Amino acid sequence: MKKSKSLLLMIALVLVIGTALAGCGGNKANNGNTASPTNAAGNTNTGSGDEKLAADQTLRLNMSADVPTFDPGQAQDSQSNVALKLMYEGLVRIDKDGKEGPGVAEKWDISADGLVYTFHLRDSQWSNGDPVTANDFVFAWKRVLDPATVPAPPYAQQLYYLKNAEQFNKGEIKDFSQVGVKAVDEHTLEVTLNNPTAYFLNLMSFYTYFPVHKSVEGNEKWATDPKTMITNGPFTLTNWITGQSVEYTKNDKYWDKDDIKLNKITATIVNEASTEVLSYKNGEIDRAGAPNGDIPPDQIPVLKNELPDDFTLKAIASIYYYEFNTKAEPFDNAKIRKAFSMAISRQDIVDKVTLASQVPAFGYIPPGIKGASEGSEYRNDYKDDFFKEDYTEAKKLLEEGMKEKGYTTLPPVTLIYNTSEGHKKIALAIADMWKKNLGIDVKTENQEWGVFIKNRQNGDYQVARAGWNPDYNDPMTFLDMWKTGNGNNDIKFDNAEYNKLLDDAYKEVDNTKRMESFHKAEEILIKDEMGVMPIYYYTQVSLQKPYLKGLVSQYDGTVDYSKAYLLEH
Repeated sequence: MKKSKSLLLMIALVLVIGTALAGCGGNKANNGNTASPTNAAGNTNTGSGDEKLAADQTLRLNMSADVPTFDPGQAQDSQSNVALKLMYEGLVRIDKDGKEGPGVAEKWDISADGLVYTFHLRDSQWSNGDPVTANDFVFAWKRVLDPATVPAPPYAQQLYYLKNAEQFNKGEIKDFSQVGVKAVDEHTLEVTLNNPTAYFLNLMSFYTYFPVHKSVEGNEKWATDPKTMITNGPFTLTNWITGQSVEYTKNDKYWDKDDIKLNKITATIVNEASTEVLSYKNGEIDRAGAPNGDIPPDQIPVLKNELPDDFTLKAIASIYYYEFNTKAEPFDNAKIRKAFSMAISRQDIVDKVTLASQVPAFGYIPPGIKGASEGSEYRNDYKDDFFKEDYTEAKKLLEEGMKEKGYTTLPPVTLIYNTSEGHKKIALAIADMWKKNLGIDVKTENQEWGVFIKNRQNGDYQVARAGWNPDYNDPMTFLDMWKTGNGNNDIKFDNAEYNKLLDDAYKEVDNTKRMESFHKAEEILIKDEMGVMPIYYYTQVSLQKPYLKGLVSQYDGTVDYSKAYLLEH
């Protein structure tokens, strides 16, 4: 899901305070110059003077929201991503350098035409001792694509790279053996693609492609009870009190268990950012902030000065935006959507509200995402200049849109956001701008994470806060979510030209032509239709104790806790 890359303009905004390298949402802690510890049980020197492992290898965190699902086939959010990457392992893992490395597959072969991948699986086990086989991947992928699976997996389209996967998912093909995945034997998985896909190996680390144990068949509630969750990753879920806490324990059946130093990871579930920071200061947790936690914006300047060795602010390849439900009044009119987007000041939001050096966004694809050539970035090749903030023009567009809709007054508008002090402050600031610049009263409403996600999925909203972390390093991950029928298409966007541009990009081998298709699609999404309202490109803030090491940060802000360890302190 993640590779490392964020240069030029974004690099200029990166503030690394002190010696800690903890990324703010994707966190990194001294995983560059010190050797990894080799003995989880003793006081082995870790390669940095007299540093030694702590006797108690329990990492303590906070999560700002509960995990909506522990089912890899149903997941689609950041909290699930953190949990599932502890509990499961795919064919490939992303290493500390952002490169694809061996996971369940110890090696692979790629055909000369780039269409056939043959994965050779190592001897590995599920947490109950059963062997992990190629058939477990076939079973899991079929489960995601099967049109009979209820609820329908939101990320089924992520598997459309496989030959005939889309046709099977849509019921046009009934025989799954025609889909491009088969178990040659227990240790060999053969995957056939529709088209060469440069980032396909990267996708093999994404949770929708994780294997699932066959014991889940016929048990609809298997992912709600730790006792029925048989997993193959570095940790197992051993305790879960909904809305209060989760506990992960080292999986002694994991093939690479000798390289896992933590014995446990415990996390409270508290959605008050100020409480999380207080817990950190009181020594109750070892890390605070993104990606799984939160820090109040108004505390950022204070914490930077108060805890310089713990504080990090990092630019990442992600975007913060608002979604318009294009099928709900009044936002089923493009002029009204454009008016709302043009009537705010993004610079004021990042300077006076968020306070974390974010970059105002006037496009959808952020800096840090790969471009056409090696070492290039899409955002450097195609500027995000799809619209301008213009309050006079916004009022004019609003009047025109209302006339087209036959409105004398605008229907009541509600903006929803998931519970967070930061999201609340942004929502209130934007609502105030809409009132001042458009004369519109907008109600703001916070919702618990699980409820919020379902309401967006079901289209039960008008305007909603959103953010997107890439699933892989390519513009496609930001744009294909708005294709008609995509499980992540919460805005209910339906544009035939947009769909065709992305279909063409799927098939195109010439990377320059692919990027041109992406640019045209982004122009339709933002300039022509304003299906979403870009606000800013993310930075992430975190606090990390100096004795916490080994976390792996990625270009998009995600963090891998599995190789972390604690030093004596």
